[in-house]
Amino acid sequence: MKKKITLEQVRHVANLANLPLTEEDLKKFSKQLSDIIDFNISLLHKVPTEKVEPTAHVLGVTNVLRTDEAEPGLTVDEALQNTKSRHNNFFKVKAILEQD
Repeated sequence: MKKKITLEQVRHVANLANLPLTEEDLKKFSKQLSDIIDFNISLLHKVPTEKVEPTAHVLGVTNVLRTDEAEPGLTVDEALQNTKSRHNNFFKVKAILEQD
Protein backbone atom coordinates (compact mmCIF):
# COMPACT_ATOMS: atom_id res chain seq x y z
CA MET A 1 0.00 0.00 0.00
CA LYS A 2 2.08 2.89 -1.26
CA LYS A 3 0.99 6.23 0.15
CA LYS A 4 2.35 9.26 -1.65
CA ILE A 5 2.72 12.46 0.32
CA THR A 6 1.87 15.24 -2.10
CA LEU A 7 3.86 18.41 -2.62
CA GLU A 8 0.86 20.37 -1.37
CA GLN A 9 0.84 18.41 1.90
CA VAL A 10 4.56 19.05 2.42
CA ARG A 11 4.05 22.71 1.53
CA HIS A 12 1.21 22.93 4.08
CA VAL A 13 3.29 21.39 6.88
CA ALA A 14 6.27 23.58 5.98
CA ASN A 15 4.00 26.62 6.14
CA LEU A 16 2.69 25.58 9.57
CA ALA A 17 6.27 25.13 10.78
CA ASN A 18 7.31 28.40 9.12
CA LEU A 19 9.97 26.63 7.04
CA PRO A 20 10.98 28.35 3.81
CA LEU A 21 11.37 25.40 1.40
CA THR A 22 12.29 25.53 -2.25
CA GLU A 23 10.49 23.44 -4.87
CA GLU A 24 13.48 21.09 -4.87
CA ASP A 25 13.19 20.69 -1.08
CA LEU A 26 9.47 20.02 -1.40
CA LYS A 27 10.05 17.23 -3.92
CA LYS A 28 12.84 15.71 -1.83
CA PHE A 29 10.82 15.78 1.41
CA SER A 30 7.71 14.48 -0.33
CA LYS A 31 9.59 11.36 -1.42
CA GLN A 32 11.37 10.94 1.93
CA LEU A 33 8.18 11.32 3.97
CA SER A 34 6.34 8.91 1.67
CA ASP A 35 9.10 6.34 2.12
CA ILE A 36 9.09 6.78 5.91
CA ILE A 37 5.33 6.34 6.16
CA ASP A 38 5.35 3.32 3.84
CA PHE A 39 8.12 1.71 5.89
CA ASN A 40 6.30 2.23 9.18
CA ILE A 41 2.97 1.04 7.80
CA SER A 42 4.68 -2.11 6.52
CA LEU A 43 6.03 -2.72 10.04
CA LEU A 44 2.57 -2.26 11.53
CA HIS A 45 1.11 -4.80 9.09
CA LYS A 46 3.58 -7.39 10.43
CA VAL A 47 2.32 -7.10 14.01
CA PRO A 48 0.03 -10.03 14.87
CA THR A 49 -3.21 -8.49 16.13
CA GLU A 50 -5.76 -11.18 15.28
CA LYS A 51 -6.38 -12.21 18.89
CA VAL A 52 -6.15 -8.73 20.41
CA GLU A 53 -9.42 -7.10 21.37
CA PRO A 54 -9.87 -3.44 20.47
CA THR A 55 -9.39 -1.07 23.38
CA ALA A 56 -9.83 2.62 24.00
CA HIS A 57 -7.53 2.73 27.02
CA VAL A 58 -4.54 0.50 27.69
CA LEU A 59 -4.59 0.81 31.48
CA GLY A 60 -8.09 -0.52 32.03
CA VAL A 61 -9.11 2.58 33.96
CA THR A 62 -12.84 3.25 34.14
CA ASN A 63 -14.79 6.31 35.18
CA VAL A 64 -16.23 6.24 38.67
CA LEU A 65 -19.70 7.68 38.33
CA ARG A 66 -22.40 8.43 40.83
CA THR A 67 -26.04 9.21 40.33
CA ASP A 68 -26.88 12.87 39.91
CA GLU A 69 -29.07 13.71 42.86
CA ALA A 70 -30.45 17.14 43.67
CA GLU A 71 -29.58 18.47 47.10
CA PRO A 72 -30.93 21.50 48.88
CA GLY A 73 -28.89 24.64 48.28
CA LEU A 74 -28.38 27.81 50.26
CA THR A 75 -31.27 29.99 51.21
CA VAL A 76 -31.29 33.56 49.92
CA ASP A 77 -30.27 34.87 53.35
CA GLU A 78 -27.40 32.39 53.63
CA ALA A 79 -26.11 33.26 50.15
CA LEU A 80 -26.27 37.00 50.75
CA GLN A 81 -25.18 37.10 54.41
CA ASN A 82 -21.65 38.40 53.71
CA THR A 83 -22.44 40.92 50.98
CA LYS A 84 -21.98 44.64 51.57
CA SER A 85 -25.13 45.58 49.71
CA ARG A 86 -28.16 43.81 48.36
CA HIS A 87 -31.35 44.75 46.54
CA ASN A 88 -34.51 42.62 46.34
CA ASN A 89 -32.69 39.44 47.35
CA PHE A 90 -29.86 39.95 44.81
CA PHE A 91 -26.25 41.06 45.08
CA LYS A 92 -26.04 44.79 44.36
CA VAL A 93 -23.00 45.77 42.28
CA LYS A 94 -21.89 48.80 40.28
CA ALA A 95 -23.05 48.85 36.68
CA ILE A 96 -20.42 47.62 34.23
CA LEU A 97 -22.31 48.24 30.98
CA GLU A 98 -22.99 51.58 29.44
CA GLN A 99 -26.13 52.48 27.52
CA ASP A 100 -25.76 54.29 24.21
